[in-house]
Amino acid sequence: MNSFAAGSRAVIALLSLIGADAALAQVAPERVEALKTEAVKGVESRSKLVQEMIDSIFSFGELGMQEFETSKYITAILEKNGFTVTRGVSGMPTAWTAVWKNGEGGPVIAVGSDLDGIPKASQKPGVAWREPLVEGAPGHGEGHNSGQAVNIAAALAVKDIMIREKIPGTLLLWPGVAEEPVAAKAFFVRDGMFKDVDAVLFTHVGSNLGTSWGEQSGTGGISVLYTFSGESAHSAGAPWRGRSALDAVELMDIGWNFRREHLRPEQRSHYVIKDGGDFPNVVPSSATVWYYVREQTFDHIRKNFDISKKMADAAAMMTDTTVSSRIIGTAAPRHMSKPIAEAAFENIKKVGLPTWTAEEQQFAKAVQKLVEGKQTGLDTELDALAAPVPEPKSGGSDDIGDVSWTKPTITIRFPSNIPNLPGHNWSNAIAMATPIAHKGAVAGAKAMAMTMLDLMTKPELLASAKTYFTDVQTKEVKYQPVLTNEKPYIEMNADIMEQFREKMRPYYYNPAKYKTYLDQLGVKWPTLEKTQ
Repeated sequence: MNSFAAGSRAVIALLSLIGADAALAQVAPERVEALKTEAVKGVESRSKLVQEMIDSIFSFGELGMQEFETSKYITAILEKNGFTVTRGVSGMPTAWTAVWKNGEGGPVIAVGSDLDGIPKASQKPGVAWREPLVEGAPGHGEGHNSGQAVNIAAALAVKDIMIREKIPGTLLLWPGVAEEPVAAKAFFVRDGMFKDVDAVLFTHVGSNLGTSWGEQSGTGGISVLYTFSGESAHSAGAPWRGRSALDAVELMDIGWNFRREHLRPEQRSHYVIKDGGDFPNVVPSSATVWYYVREQTFDHIRKNFDISKKMADAAAMMTDTTVSSRIIGTAAPRHMSKPIAEAAFENIKKVGLPTWTAEEQQFAKAVQKLVEGKQTGLDTELDALAAPVPEPKSGGSDDIGDVSWTKPTITIRFPSNIPNLPGHNWSNAIAMATPIAHKGAVAGAKAMAMTMLDLMTKPELLASAKTYFTDVQTKEVKYQPVLTNEKPYIEMNADIMEQFREKMRPYYYNPAKYKTYLDQLGVKWPTLEKTQ
């Protein structure tokens, strides 16, 4: 066979895998590297935008499904930069998509990151002690205020290059609404947000710059409310006439806690009582408990969810009450694309970790000491590309898992936070509007922009990603969606934000007046000890 015929067959194979439009985007390898260098400079030129976005979103501090200020702010930036924004996606007022298309055809790359904060995590940034901005209010105690800045800086740098080089393709930016209660991404998948997408790049705050592929440590799970209904009565005068919904909740919880001993040690499950009644002297006619039921595989998740439903039904029978359930959301076990992760890691190695100053290291160690973590400071060596381990550890969940079973997906983690902190805690907010967060996000945006260019200009990468998705990831394990006709829990956290929003509003960042949020708050960087 001559070389022309062999080349033709290779092109035909690519076309069959990814479509003719994507194949037309191929650029010579040496040219791609030059464009990546330019993209890095494009990100660097937007460092101020990164800082302002991180600080602004931090100051909003909104909880899941209530990210109104956050989404309004982000979408205004995207519209100003030529993206077409659709709001209210999947029936969620704070969900949106932002689309920019160049030319005809080309790949469709979806770029996402989370938005929401943590209850009771309000914290003044840049000080190495506990000091809420507003006592009891929510805040960014994980660092979800940073990811959209990474994505937008990267997307704008790539957009400039695509226009000038006439690279066809589409950028689809989207938000991880209400990630903490895993309440949105499965709805996005169900409703077809990623139907026409070729690959998904996700970003998440961390303490190193890295990515991974294959089956991930952690869990998937189901977030579900169980509401019991009974009959009220005077708790002292005629308690026998009441049927306590709270008794049902407590009996369910007791039953579940005894059952834990006989579940796989890989499972994780937890609950909070959202409604336990009104007054002690009134038998509660209604009570609600919120469960997270987590496991490592689709089948084990479903099995434990079924057990939880049996517990609820049994508790209702014992108390002569009735029970209803509402699925808040789901998180599938995560499986990430090997070809895309390998390409991203090559870019990550070129970017490297930020050069941390002595003051930044000193501050990180002070915060680590504050929460009794290992005082190692900020990471100075890149993590290796994380491959699957033979026995993945159990742990947390992320509803990016549902997306990962829909299209080839990876997560790029970027070093905007301090290692060895508790997670989901006020201390995780301390660094998230400081130079540590800003520098880490710029590094993440560089790796993100370079990987976006790889996907836009290398049809063989998209072809490999599709092959891995069909022939490896989903060959034997298939996505098992849980949602059917459920509606998103858009009223979630509304009562909390109603209580605190006006108290938080005076602390919103004003970039027109102050260079940074620390400047606005009068915090000298770094501040390690309280002064009298």
